[in-house]
Amino acid sequence: MGTPDFAVPSLQALHESRHDVVLVVTQPDRPRGRGRKIMPSPVKESAIRFGYELSQPENVKSEAFRDVIAGFKPDLLAVVAFGRVLPGRLLQLPPFKAINVHASLLPKYRGPAPIQWAIINGEKETGVTTMLMDEGLDTGDILLQQSIPISPEDTSITLHDKLAREGACLLLETLENLTTGKLIPTAQDPTSATYVPMLKKKDGHINWKRPAKDIANFIRGINPWPGAFTFCGDTRLKIYKSKPLDKETHAAPGTVLMSFPDEILVATSKGTLLIEELQGASGKCLLTKEYLCGCSMEAGTVLT
Repeated sequence: MGTPDFAVPSLQALHESRHDVVLVVTQPDRPRGRGRKIMPSPVKESAIRFGYELSQPENVKSEAFRDVIAGFKPDLLAVVAFGRVLPGRLLQLPPFKAINVHASLLPKYRGPAPIQWAIINGEKETGVTTMLMDEGLDTGDILLQQSIPISPEDTSITLHDKLAREGACLLLETLENLTTGKLIPTAQDPTSATYVPMLKKKDGHINWKRPAKDIANFIRGINPWPGAFTFCGDTRLKIYKSKPLDKETHAAPGTVLMSFPDEILVATSKGTLLIEELQGASGKCLLTKEYLCGCSMEAGTVLT
């Protein structure tokens, strides 16, 4: 059971393993992309390619859907970024219950956006967790965990891909150990739990009153979605890449500082931020020196 790109490596791993995938469950086709065309999920596309039977329920809590699952007599449900809360009567149906792959080291970063928030918060490492699912949101007993470092160059997309691959490996390891009785589920410590919400488009607005290091992490964490942006007058600028510098200034946060002709250096509450890649109101992402060839930005300009 899965929907987005993050779940595809896990389906691929199951497909190539000794385990039998009797059914793939994914969300109904939805509008996607700029044209908002009705499109299948990445998991559906992969399931069709592998030749698996598909189910796309509108209501996972319905008796009709439970009957569909029961009809296949599954030993286990493997759930990876499915995007729906499953009812207890469904989770308890298979003998080995339901295993979920979550992109954090639980109990930290429960919720729908653990990859983005780990980078935004400046974490040095994150990881993946397999757990026995219950009716809570990422609250089930932990089975296995694998940590990975977060590189200073990682964006949410590069970290997403690393964790998706790691999650697929951990899922297979979990299945091997669980079915042989070698795994003992461990309850999560609720006092250590943190929850991170889904990011919305408006959440990409840069707050220049934050320290430069935090802003740089923020830009990496929300690249590509929802994307960091600021305003230069009425012009909306999307910032793709930046570097925090220790250079201090007395200028107000958001002020463009005097620098080399091919640089944009911005004051923050602590240190300065060097903008390396950006996009104007139209066009594509450019290196700063390329952007400045067509759009000047004088020292003293205030970004908001």
